[in-house]
Amino acid sequence: MAVDQLDVVFGALADPTRRAILTRLTHGEATVAELVAPFEVSQPAISRHLKVLERAGLISRTRRATARLSHLEAEPLRQATVWLAGYREYWEESYERLDELLAAMQDDETGRNTS
Repeated sequence: MAVDQLDVVFGALADPTRRAILTRLTHGEATVAELVAPFEVSQPAISRHLKVLERAGLISRTRRATARLSHLEAEPLRQATVWLAGYREYWEESYERLDELLAAMQDDETGRNTS
């Protein structure tokens, strides 16, 4: 995933309403009216959130008769997860170094108490 696209994906995920919409879409397609229901915001506000999600590639939208359905597109989420996973090794190594430091400090403290 290009860095620019990653920026757009993380920008879209920065808003809790948009994350909630994505969570809802894990259960299947939904109309704008269905997506508006759990929120105390207007339909135009949800539509603006949907446009952001669509630009980020996180949803696709289709028409069925008069309804406009939103569908989760999970690939950008997978790509963002892969990018984040690169930092997992860094944090695991940092925690291992911290564990080693704490163990050495505890050994030093134990050694002082027995002398």
